[in-house]
Amino acid sequence: MTLLNKPTVSIGEAVASLLRDGMPVRFTAYDGSSAGPADADIRLHLVNQRGLAYLLTAPGDLGMARAYVAGDLELHGVHPGDPYDAMKLLQNHLRFRKPTAAEALHLLRGLGIANLKPPPPPPQEHLPRWRRAMEGLRHSMARDAEVIHHHYDVSNEFYEMVLGPSMAYTCAVFPDVDATLEQAQAEKFDLVARKLDLKPGQRLLDVGCGWGGMVRHAAKEYGVQALGVTLSREQAAWAKRAIDEEGLGDLAEVRHLDYRDVLEGDFDAVSSIGLTEHIGIKNYPSYFSFLRSRLRPGGRLLNHSITRHDNVSTDTGAFIDRYVFPDGELTGSGTMIASAQDAGLEVVHEENLRKHYAMTLREWCRNLVENWDDCVAEVGEGTARVWGLYMAGSRLGFERNEIQLHQILASRTTDDGDDGFPLRPSW
Repeated sequence: MTLLNKPTVSIGEAVASLLRDGMPVRFTAYDGSSAGPADADIRLHLVNQRGLAYLLTAPGDLGMARAYVAGDLELHGVHPGDPYDAMKLLQNHLRFRKPTAAEALHLLRGLGIANLKPPPPPPQEHLPRWRRAMEGLRHSMARDAEVIHHHYDVSNEFYEMVLGPSMAYTCAVFPDVDATLEQAQAEKFDLVARKLDLKPGQRLLDVGCGWGGMVRHAAKEYGVQALGVTLSREQAAWAKRAIDEEGLGDLAEVRHLDYRDVLEGDFDAVSSIGLTEHIGIKNYPSYFSFLRSRLRPGGRLLNHSITRHDNVSTDTGAFIDRYVFPDGELTGSGTMIASAQDAGLEVVHEENLRKHYAMTLREWCRNLVENWDDCVAEVGEGTARVWGLYMAGSRLGFERNEIQLHQILASRTTDDGDDGFPLRPSW
């Protein structure tokens, strides 16, 4: 080791020097240094030099995520399947100050210049956006298929353990605080059905249908001829088996297909539950126009989507973009409503279910904790850690009103102005 690369500042000293209010948890590092209260319930331990290099070469959530997913940054005092309490404590009390240029140079030299060489990222990390751009335009059919595969084709067995029997990977609707996750997911599908005013013999198109929960609910409970489409091959295969097992083959169908390739039209209703997050904000006009074109005059559309708390368009952040939802974009419900209206849809009703999504994520984390060993055996500890981190962090986002969940109900109003709705909501 050259003199230039020999550490002269301990890692604990470096961390402590950058904090405005002190370390709220106990931090220890492989060099024997530490920071923060010795009796803290939650502890962070930096295991090795690779973890330090991750933190230094990708400051912020991406570097911490890389070190944590790789096992180079250990979190003690909470379960890795639900690090909610640790994340809440860190968000509330971990405040870094911006060092001066001289301070930053001193710290970097003190920690060792060799640590500025970026290690290869963990295998769970998706390509950066500039690399994805070389493989196709953002939100092209080919690129959308690839990023959907990255997130949804993890393992159906893994999703069964995390999501539960409903296999519903979208915000549930809790009829009361004591409702189970399964009751809340059934209520979500039924709320969508009631808002769409589904009746026996009608035809429903469910875009981004996932594992077919809405399709099967509409067919079984409402006697509706339901078609679902998904870009995930694994989801489509699972949904087809479930339809056969439940004896719904005469009413329900799921295809491995991009929604833009649906040729049928004149549907009585269209549901989109958790798809809009993936299509790109600039594609809202064509998206809503296409869905309107699939409806008969007087038909209804229910759009269920994560949104921002304001109408500023933004990417989802480095961790979410690289590990969870590549190419994901969020904006507010106002932007979404405006796009639907500009596409010729009459928006009749909307509601915000963000508190319900926080509760849904709480239950998914509980499932991950209860099935941790089996989940790790199925997908590996790194991937299981990604999911615990992402779901607990998302729960905090919904609780703090940083992100929301909106259902927007609209109609393809007839030429003479009939939208098919009663004077007051019937659901």
